[in-house]
Amino acid sequence: MPEKKSYTYSHIWKIAYPIFLTLFVQNLIQVIGTAFLGRVGEVELGASALAGIYYIVIFMLIFGFSTGSQILIGRRNGEKNYHKIGEILMGGILFLLSMALVLFFFTRSFSEVILSKLLTSENVLNAALEYLDWRIYGIFFASVNVMFRAFYVGTTQTKVLSFNALIMALTNILFDYLLIFGKFGFPEMKIAGAAISSVLSEIASVLFFIIYTFCKIDFEKYGFRKFALANLAVVKNVLNISLSLMLQNFLSLGSWFFFFLAIEHMGEQPLAISNIVRSLYMLISIPVFSLAATANTLVSNAIGAGKKELVIPLVWKVAKLSVIICAVFMLVSFIFPEWAIAIYTSDATLIRESIPSLYVVLLVLPLISISNVFFNAVSGTGNTRTALILEISALVIYIFYIWVSVIHFRFPLEYCWTCEYVYGLFIFLFSYIYMKRGNWRNKKI
Repeated sequence: MPEKKSYTYSHIWKIAYPIFLTLFVQNLIQVIGTAFLGRVGEVELGASALAGIYYIVIFMLIFGFSTGSQILIGRRNGEKNYHKIGEILMGGILFLLSMALVLFFFTRSFSEVILSKLLTSENVLNAALEYLDWRIYGIFFASVNVMFRAFYVGTTQTKVLSFNALIMALTNILFDYLLIFGKFGFPEMKIAGAAISSVLSEIASVLFFIIYTFCKIDFEKYGFRKFALANLAVVKNVLNISLSLMLQNFLSLGSWFFFFLAIEHMGEQPLAISNIVRSLYMLISIPVFSLAATANTLVSNAIGAGKKELVIPLVWKVAKLSVIICAVFMLVSFIFPEWAIAIYTSDATLIRESIPSLYVVLLVLPLISISNVFFNAVSGTGNTRTALILEISALVIYIFYIWVSVIHFRFPLEYCWTCEYVYGLFIFLFSYIYMKRGNWRNKKI
């Protein structure tokens, strides 16, 4: 952590851009996978969205623990207690692998029962289950990946994430092409091929992180050599921070799953359109997520270094940078919407029908840029229980709006997507008030 009196835009971007590149590549993987499945059919396109979000809802329990680990690593890094970081990483990996085993058997045992009661289209149900049967194997490798990511982001060594993302992308795109379409002697597996290629890319990512860490990281500095498997106190400390984040992430993605379930009841074409819009939304929002993650780790580092007075100005700087960068992505997509949508499908009707919903989500991006940065700053202070309360408060309003607009009144699809404005507005208001008036300055972790 530099001994500067304030954080400059260049310093913020130095931390953010490797995260940005990582998210860009990861979303590029999603874009290409979605584009390939769009050539297979509307059912596969819609089912991959639902099954993908279903998987992510489960994965978010694991990701929430890693985010708590990242906050604690960032705090120890700011305090210069580097020797305590290794036990956080290693203890976290062991805990998450155990948790992944439970989630694996839960998914394999109950997904068909759950989804059969929620989906109306039998074609979508069968395709979604076929995807999940293979995709869930990735939960073990994802558990290791997120802990390495927490280590490198928490210690502000984010450059490695770019190389890791490149390896994931190349692996995923290659096997997407080979397995979805059955090229070069490989079987034509369609939606199952997309799931398998995602698992293979996560395996490649784990191998890269392990090799890089052994070659480049000072094991003495970060306390890896003194790590003891029996040190459950470290895992308990991480859990104390992470439990709220795990529930928060689960509820957040669960609410989005609820949105897509509501859309699925409108028909297979609205679901396919929503998958296209979601994929583009996530791609264009990459600056939002990367700078929000940067705000999280810089706030934690700043508090650990005793620079609490710099936190609010830092958060505003990150938010402004997020809006500016995101505006560029937003403008290009706004001017050339057909080109963006055509990545996913060659169906002229699907392209035309997707444009109104795309415009709706593009216009919400400035609000989402600011709200995500402030909300991640709340988590970065270590007050994750407060962040959970703020998230639940915003989600209650968000879900009620979805029920009114999608289920009760059955608004046109583009109006249904205005739920993003509702969530963005309230999560910003709640987070801003807390950062201005809350007691985060006295939080010890």
